[in-house]
Amino acid sequence: MEIRPFYDKKVACLYCKHNFTTTRIRSRFVRVSSHGSDFKPVYSDPEVNPIFYNVAVCPHCGFSFTDDFSPYFAPGTEKDIAERIASKWNERSFGAERTINEAIETYKLAYLSAMFKKEKVLTLAGLTLRVAWLYRDKGAEVEEKRFLTIARNFYNVSYSEGDFAGTQMSETRVSYLIAELSWKIGDKDEAIKNFSRVLESQRTSTEPKIIEMAKERWQEIRVIK
Repeated sequence: MEIRPFYDKKVACLYCKHNFTTTRIRSRFVRVSSHGSDFKPVYSDPEVNPIFYNVAVCPHCGFSFTDDFSPYFAPGTEKDIAERIASKWNERSFGAERTINEAIETYKLAYLSAMFKKEKVLTLAGLTLRVAWLYRDKGAEVEEKRFLTIARNFYNVSYSEGDFAGTQMSETRVSYLIAELSWKIGDKDEAIKNFSRVLESQRTSTEPKIIEMAKERWQEIRVIK
C-alpha cells in the first residue's frame, strides 16, 4: 500500500477539550530546497508544505492553536474566548488537506485565539510571520508587507520584554529577524540598528550562521545606502 504524505492526527482542543483530527505531513516527505533571508523554507514539492498544517482548528468551538501554545489560560482569558470566538463560531472543519487560502485563514484564527489567550508575544510574531510567507507564495505583496510589519513589531516587543527567553529563539535570531523584516518593509533605520546589534554580539553569540547572514545583509545595505 502506498504511503501518502498526509496523515490524520488526533488532538484535544486546548480550550474546550473536544477531541478532533487534523491533517499533518509525514516528516520523511518534507524536502527543504532553500531558505529565504527571513528563514522562510522553500519546499521542493510545494504541495507538501507543512506550514499549511501547523494550526489545529477545533471544529466544535473555533479555538485554533499550534504546538507553540501553552496549556495555561490566564485568569479571564477563557471568558474572553467564549465571548469573542466560541459564541460566534459556526461549526466547520479544517481537518482535510488545505488550500493556501484555507491555511491563511487558520493562521488568522490562531492569531485571534493567541491574542485572547494572551500567549507569548513571540508566538504572535511567529504566527503573523507565517501569514506573510503564505501571502508571499500567493504573490500578494500588499498583504505580505502588512503582516511582515505586524510580525516585526511583535518581535520588537518580544526582544524588549525578553519574552523569547526559554524558547528555541535566541536573542541573536530575534534581533536578526527584527533587522531583516525592517529591511523588507522599508524601515532602513530600524534595520541598520538591529543588524549592528547582531554583529556586535558575534563574540558571545552561539549562532554563527546568523552572524554570517547579517554580515552579508550589512554589505548589501551599505551598497544600497
